Amino acid sequence: MFAAERRQLILEMVRANGAVSLRELARVVQTSEVTVRRDVRALEAEGLLDRRHGGAVLPGGFTRESGFPQKSHLSTAEKTAIADLAAGLVGEGEAVVVGAGTTTQELARRLARVPGLTVVTNSLLVAQALAHANRVEVVMTGGTLRGSNYALVGSGAEQSLQGLRVSRAFLSGSGLTAERGLSTSNMLSASVDRALVQAAAEVVVLADHTKLGSDTMFQTVPTELITRLVTDEPPAHDERAATELQALADQGVEITVAGPDSEGGGEGPVQGHRPRREMPLPGQRRTHPGGGGPAGLGPQLRSASLAEGPGERARVADLRRR
Repeated sequence: MFAAERRQLILEMVRANGAVSLRELARVVQTSEVTVRRDVRALEAEGLLDRRHGGAVLPGGFTRESGFPQKSHLSTAEKTAIADLAAGLVGEGEAVVVGAGTTTQELARRLARVPGLTVVTNSLLVAQALAHANRVEVVMTGGTLRGSNYALVGSGAEQSLQGLRVSRAFLSGSGLTAERGLSTSNMLSASVDRALVQAAAEVVVLADHTKLGSDTMFQTVPTELITRLVTDEPPAHDERAATELQALADQGVEITVAGPDSEGGGEGPVQGHRPRREMPLPGQRRTHPGGGGPAGLGPQLRSASLAEGPGERARVADLRRR
């Protein structure tokens, strides 16, 4: 195979999949990884793709959405920790909307034991997780089934959400930045997610650290509409994720970070749980109508700044126990 033919095939694979490893590229074009790396470098110089560690992606970081089978095996421990914390935000008798995604599916499994809960969703996976929960009412939107993530999309889904009002929406996505907020790679999914946001008084985004700083094609929730982000502890070397967390906090998003010592686990909600660490709410942008603290948590919960030392964090923890 000539170099031009190899590079054309490499480009087609990246466009079809969004991201491909060097090993897979070498297997398909039947050459060495050294040769493929050289081809990828040449294609990057032409602006046709971007190199990443061990692979290649679409240019500009606007990667295509992976299918459910691929996403379900990524960051499973992190998604579990995030779902544990997010479930603690939901109380008995509430009505919430839950969007599509593997992280929201984990959340749904934990919401199955919340008495009197009503869940509105466009996700077949979320509905399936709650199908046998006797004390939870599940309301599904209409719409057209999108097989890659088992979600209902289109005008039918959006119209069924008109006139709906719930306490909060739980959403996931493909990327999250302080500049654009939450985004996804599919236009139809983005449109339904925006309709879910319009139905909720508060918006809670569930995103593991790998999505922080990533940007995808279609904006779903601008930063100013995000009430809270529930995420996991970024690795020490991941400066991009840490920088993005601080930038989100600076814009008024309350950050809840799940770490190794986070409580929770099991299938039920974490009633009364307090998150492991919280970042500040500058200026207390979002409050209850009656005043007194961040929306959705009540006046008794204070946010501890990352800049605070261990002594101050301990003092805040002690105040919470009181």
